[in-house]
Amino acid sequence: MTNMTIQEKYKTVVVPALIAKFGYKNNMAVPKILKVTVNVGVGRMTKDRPFIDMVASGVTEMTGQKSMLVKAKKSIAAFKIRQGDIVGVTTILRGQRMYDFVEKLVKISLPRVRDFRGLPEKNVDQGGNMSIGFKEQTAFAEIKVDQIDRVHGLEVVITTNAKDREAGLEMFRLLGFPFKKDS
Repeated sequence: MTNMTIQEKYKTVVVPALIAKFGYKNNMAVPKILKVTVNVGVGRMTKDRPFIDMVASGVTEMTGQKSMLVKAKKSIAAFKIRQGDIVGVTTILRGQRMYDFVEKLVKISLPRVRDFRGLPEKNVDQGGNMSIGFKEQTAFAEIKVDQIDRVHGLEVVITTNAKDREAGLEMFRLLGFPFKKDS
């Protein structure tokens, strides 16, 4: 039972448990993960091309999928950003890569976070989607600490088709996401 992948666990454990708890009429009505988005904002490093390339290659290594550069849609003088400047790096995962990433996230990356005591339940929004912020990219096993110049944060957003927060939260719990006991 412990060697079960996230995808197998979803089909054999999560779907029957959610049907029993929420009374869904069939398996297709049960909430599921639609996509995983990994984002990194480059902040004031918009002009530092080597840093942006390092971030893009790091996101590509973490996700196993080529990352995209995000450009500013309009100029904002207060932030010294011009239209067309690179402001971030993103990747959207679906299908098998998505399940592989979620499994790696739950079993390897989250336990590697320094002083990790569980995810707060407030990370799950009213639509049943979850956002997880990382202060350092070193939580991911693919990132070698001795090979990086600068540490940066990143955000992982897991989008579901849950109708409400309670169903999404329960699905994440059943999938094995470690939530804080007192939250």
